[in-house]
Amino acid sequence: MLRKIVAALILAPLAVIIVAFAVANRQIVTMSLDPFSGSEPAASVTLPLFVLIILLLIVGVLIGGVAAWLRQGKWRRNARRLEHEVHHLRQKVDALEGGAGHSGTIPQEGTPPERLRLRPPTY
Repeated sequence: MLRKIVAALILAPLAVIIVAFAVANRQIVTMSLDPFSGSEPAASVTLPLFVLIILLLIVGVLIGGVAAWLRQGKWRRNARRLEHEVHHLRQKVDALEGGAGHSGTIPQEGTPPERLRLRPPTY
């Protein structure tokens, strides 16, 4: 519930800002991808300025996310290796506990288990 309230408190003003930005930047611009011909570019797109800026923002976020994901690859690989190792060790522990010759009986109250019984001191 609290998460939804916080999300609404952040997203509502952000939506208002984005709409205000879009209304203020409706001018049509031509984006050229041809560095050699300024007057008649081979590759160009004509669109409103706010669309261009929002698209560039989205592309930047995607590139940053991919870069972060690639940099964290060694940590994900290490985590997978450790999970595999833990699974293998749990199987070993289960096998050792199952075949250790436990009688499966619970010791009587007041008597310690066999392994905790101490010998009386010798003088």
